[in-house]
Amino acid sequence: MKFTFYGHSCFAIETGGNKILFDPFISGNELAKHIDIDKIEADYILVSHGHGDHVGDLVHIAQRTGAKVIAAYELINWAQKNGVKNVHPINLGSTTFEFGKLRFLPAWHSSTMPDGSAGGSAGGFLMPDAEKKFYYSGDTALMMDMQLVPRFAKLDFAVLPIGGNFTMDADDALIAAEFIQCDKIIGVHFDTFGYIKVNHEEVIAKFKAAGKELILLEIGETISI
Repeated sequence: MKFTFYGHSCFAIETGGNKILFDPFISGNELAKHIDIDKIEADYILVSHGHGDHVGDLVHIAQRTGAKVIAAYELINWAQKNGVKNVHPINLGSTTFEFGKLRFLPAWHSSTMPDGSAGGSAGGFLMPDAEKKFYYSGDTALMMDMQLVPRFAKLDFAVLPIGGNFTMDADDALIAAEFIQCDKIIGVHFDTFGYIKVNHEEVIAKFKAAGKELILLEIGETISI
């Protein structure tokens, strides 16, 4: 499986011949100015919640690529009002797509669209049928519900926020890694704003000391997992 990091909480995976983009916020991120959003391809776009730092480029990329947007019902309503046509509304629970089963799991976070309308439930995504089973928590605080994840899949890796202030920090993400029983974590939601800057060496060392791997990618970097 290929994994590409586009900054903040935006990333893409390639699995089973499908290109899946998550939380497209790129052009508004000063750290990602070298990324050309018109070169990003997607068959599906999954959105965890409605904040501007997760939907900033959603409409543009969805319209250009024709990708199917999968998100909470209320978020989909906003997207449709802004001209996105290929959509699939969901709520907390599970459904199946061409790429396999998808669980939309709870996140402890708010969700308001850029125009102030309701964004529906904030959540995270579990993909148990991907080439590598993984969980993306979305923006969330640490929560006991994460202990349910291993009942659904034995994870190969997980994508967790580590920046703190608006989400878990690295210490809480380490506990979350224990809850979800996953040793390989890709960190997101860090450094973009002053509130969420982290010491890379320090947080990587904390995970290593606990017998886990924290991967912090450069913006635009692609790895094989």
